[in-house]
Amino acid sequence: MNSKVLIIDDEPAIRSLLERILTLDGFAVITAPDFASGIAQAEKENIAVIVTDVKLPDGSGIDLTRKIKSAYPDIEIIVITAFGQIKDGVEAMKNGAFDYLVKGDDDDKLPLTVKRAYEKAMMHREVKELRSRIDSKFAFSKIIGKSKKISEAIEFAKKAAPTDTTVLLLGETGTGKELFAQAIHNSSKRAAKKFIAVNCSAIPKDLQESEFFGHKKGAFTGAVNDKKGYFEEANGGTIFLDEIGEMSMQTQAKLLRTIEEKTYLRVGDPKEHTLDIRIIAATNRDLKAAIAEGTFREDLYYRLNTFTIHLPSLAERPDDLDILISYFVDYYSEKLNKKIGTVRSDFADTLKSYRFKGNIRELKNIIERAVILAGDNQLTKELLPEEYSDSKPGSTEHSLESVEKAHIIKTLKDFHGNKTQTAKALGIGTVTLYRKLKEYGIE
Repeated sequence: MNSKVLIIDDEPAIRSLLERILTLDGFAVITAPDFASGIAQAEKENIAVIVTDVKLPDGSGIDLTRKIKSAYPDIEIIVITAFGQIKDGVEAMKNGAFDYLVKGDDDDKLPLTVKRAYEKAMMHREVKELRSRIDSKFAFSKIIGKSKKISEAIEFAKKAAPTDTTVLLLGETGTGKELFAQAIHNSSKRAAKKFIAVNCSAIPKDLQESEFFGHKKGAFTGAVNDKKGYFEEANGGTIFLDEIGEMSMQTQAKLLRTIEEKTYLRVGDPKEHTLDIRIIAATNRDLKAAIAEGTFREDLYYRLNTFTIHLPSLAERPDDLDILISYFVDYYSEKLNKKIGTVRSDFADTLKSYRFKGNIRELKNIIERAVILAGDNQLTKELLPEEYSDSKPGSTEHSLESVEKAHIIKTLKDFHGNKTQTAKALGIGTVTLYRKLKEYGIE
């Protein structure tokens, strides 16, 4: 155990006894005789748990608890009190102590109580470490760009993040809707809970109700076991419904009821289950046009449209192209272990004159391809596909598809056809990969 247990008591015999007991249980133990030296040890050492007497020569365990929890909230504190001072132990717990023990009566409980406190402290540290790792990848600071439109979108998202308000992200394909959704989740009070991202278009419409809400065993042919749905999996956290415009009308009706009632029904189960969830939806479709067509519910639209954020296309933020090109060149140079020393002006100018229908995703894919092809550590116009070099901006209808297809084929080859590893390397789910393989006719 790297983290330590600190014992604070003014009686040397008690300090020695407690140290021996906890050392035998595998804890690394240090001791202190009073309030001041205990605080000094907490500042200096990696402390997970403090065991302190409530009566100290220069203070009290109650005040120590208040001070330590204020400065080091992840440290758990156990206060030891005399029989006649139980109220002091209760007061210490009000100040954030993990528990209190009574001298003489609870001596045998010490090792187990310290173990429980230690496990809680370690869990808090693991969650914080996980949060920091997640935050470093999916944070607002990772959204690249300084143009007015992207800055406005980020500010809007930051204001929505701390709330539980439903957010609707609108934008073209490849504008970063999932990145925004993840950043909103990671800046919310639900950050330590699950973030479940679901692409509605990847789920056949006749399976959507079961996939989203789960089903009971025997609910339909093939339902051989109870199954949790995506909403149940995300309970307590955030669910991101990408391409919400592709959701079936039947599932839309059930989603509307879930939003309004904070409950859900599994297929084949008459019992309602409560739900505590935050919903972020996204689409590149015109939902008002879909309402007019009769393919999207108007009442659901107004439920989702509580807080709408428009994500700009690359065409709306041309000032960001230089920084995006530079970022992706650096990123893929490091990832692919290629030392790209020069980005020729013809390479950058060609990209800046092109109308990216796939936006940032397309730009990212084409730069990765160019870095892979670069043989002399420089990027030139010749490394771009013909449609980028020879066609007029915006004239190619399938540029994103051609680049994405080539990228998927190359990655599949890199992993010798292993689809799980390929999906992980591409940063997509295996369901999405299988859908794209079918869509592009890749065997």
